[in-house]
Amino acid sequence: MSNTISIHRILKAPVDRVFRAFSDPQAKATWLPPFGFICTVHSFDFKEGGNYSMSFTNFTNEHKHSWGGTFKSIKPNELLVISDKFDDPNLPGEMTVTISFKEVLCGTEINIKQEGIPEMIPTEMCYLGWQESLIKLTQLVEPEINQ
Repeated sequence: MSNTISIHRILKAPVDRVFRAFSDPQAKATWLPPFGFICTVHSFDFKEGGNYSMSFTNFTNEHKHSWGGTFKSIKPNELLVISDKFDDPNLPGEMTVTISFKEVLCGTEINIKQEGIPEMIPTEMCYLGWQESLIKLTQLVEPEINQ
């Protein structure tokens, strides 16, 4: 049996900018790690069927965990479907993350569904991590800086 979480947000930023934050490896490394973690992107071939690998380092204790996956479906400014698999054999299985993007009056609506979370990871920890990541995503995409 696998765990699933769903998250919904409205961001005050255009859909192309929000999508770019998911498709640009440097941007993703900026906002994806929850508070207290540093992200390293090892590879990032952003195309359907392309693979990626990343790792998080806990800044406090320097413990690392890594994972990788495949970009299963890419519809610019509309949809991303990504597979994720931890490198740690104690976290078995493959997760699927589906992100939908929709232009709305005030910016962009995003819906995130993460399926197949290993049983030993409490879903509340996934929710907490995503909430922190989305705070950082908001701080990246919402400012209008024209310099």
